[in-house]
Amino acid sequence: MSHSAKLHPQKARQFAKHVILRLRKAGYLAYWAGGCVRDQLLGREPKDYDVATDAQPDQIRTLFGRRRTLALGASFGVITLIGPPGAGQIEIATFRDDVGYSDGRHPDRVHFSTAEADASRRDFTINGLFFDPIGREVIDYVGGREDIQRRRIRAIGDPVKRFTEDKLRMLRAVRFSAGFDFQLDPETREAVCRMADQITVVSWERIAAEIRQILTAARRAAGVRLLVDTGLGAAILPELFADERRGAAAGDFEAMLEVLVRLDSPEFPLSLAVLLSLAATPQTARAIGRRWRLANHEINRAAWLLEHRRSLDGADRRRWSSVQPVLVAKAAPDLLKWMQAQREAEGADDADVRWCRDQLSRDRAEIDPAPLLTGDDLIGHGVPKGPIFREILQGVREAQLDGEVHSRREALAMVDRLIARPR
Repeated sequence: MSHSAKLHPQKARQFAKHVILRLRKAGYLAYWAGGCVRDQLLGREPKDYDVATDAQPDQIRTLFGRRRTLALGASFGVITLIGPPGAGQIEIATFRDDVGYSDGRHPDRVHFSTAEADASRRDFTINGLFFDPIGREVIDYVGGREDIQRRRIRAIGDPVKRFTEDKLRMLRAVRFSAGFDFQLDPETREAVCRMADQITVVSWERIAAEIRQILTAARRAAGVRLLVDTGLGAAILPELFADERRGAAAGDFEAMLEVLVRLDSPEFPLSLAVLLSLAATPQTARAIGRRWRLANHEINRAAWLLEHRRSLDGADRRRWSSVQPVLVAKAAPDLLKWMQAQREAEGADDADVRWCRDQLSRDRAEIDPAPLLTGDDLIGHGVPKGPIFREILQGVREAQLDGEVHSRREALAMVDRLIARPR
């Protein structure tokens, strides 16, 4: 369910309860469904609310009005209801059975059914629960409540059938297991392992969306380990986890996980770069990012981090001109997070990280002053265009950063010396 960035949890909950009351008064059966019920039982604030009902799409639109409803999912029995400011939107879905999944992702057709049948066609027992907010009762046809208590991710019914219907559910199993710190039910895990190589029938955008959530969750390292152990890692990232690579890189894999788990609230490009550091080059990272249909800014940041992962090592003992270009880059804070996690994982001294952070706390104009000379200055000074042009500009910039020249006049004098130097 999509919702406003300014979603107010209490308003969303009140709106979701209002929807149930409105449907009930009109004579329909209606419950909260899926993730919001699970989150409540886990003591978490639901991010959004879904409603399941025996009212059919046209009846839902008639009841709530066509101006407030969107019928984009009507062919699957889903109507989106737009709430008041701060309340977000709610997907109201008619109880249904799904028939056929020829593309391994979407049902070929649906027919409207009962609440019990609707629960039975869902992915995992923890997501197959209903809740009556009026009577404050959990309706459980699939054993989801017990599985929450036992901290277990279990497919509803036959896991092979569930995953054949929708291959993305295999990745969701890993995400839920890692995210909630639940164990995969043995039969569910076995089905994932058996079918892992089929995950690539799913669009790369959807695969990347699941990986994004895994890599930015608190238990991201556990999620990556489970991806690899089930074979999903090899299917999604053969560059890292193909069979012939895994044995030789076992020690590196454990070291990478130690760093990954220590990252401080990482955004996706940083976690991805740490994962890819196991074997990928910046060029390979770009190829993976394009395959996954990531945004260009995410691809560029992950590749930059890989390229510069060692560029600030020992920065407190090096010339400022060798450190400054990296330190003033937009992604430098992410690089420092990586360095910090690396030092902690290795039990190493983090003096260079602390020094870099001290530099970044200074005024920006102080650590990144405007260059004393530009290309136009060199042309005006009679320097011929050619390979020497860039070399001179770089040399003057380094001297400026290291405090060896302080003015345009001194910089031009340095240019004269560089030109006169034998080559």
